Amino acid sequence: QVQLVESGGGLVQAGGSLRLSCAASGNIFSNNVMGWYRQAPGKQRELVAVIRSGGSTHYADSMEGRFTISRDNAKNTVYLQMISLKPEDTAVYYCNLVTLDRNYWGQGTQVTVSS
Repeated sequence: QVQLVESGGGLVQAGGSLRLSCAASGNIFSNNVMGWYRQAPGKQRELVAVIRSGGSTHYADSMEGRFTISRDNAKNTVYLQMISLKPEDTAVYYCNLVTLDRNYWGQGTQVTVSS
């Protein structure tokens, strides 16, 4: 079993920054993909960014430039640095891990950007 624990969400003013963290534990194969998704009220969950254990990244078109995903393989931790936040970035941000063809989700962390 795999557990994902997110942290770092909160309330920030427009233009501000936040850094989300997600620590994974359990049966994790070294070859995996970790990522961040978000879900705003009334909307579907959408991709923010993913990063492979080798370091290659993929961003949703609208996220690249303001959001940076990174990871520490030794700690099985993935990060999401967010800058120049906008009110439309308000959402629950979910950590995701794909390993051994299984898909795991964190409980989500709320990010609220005030105007």
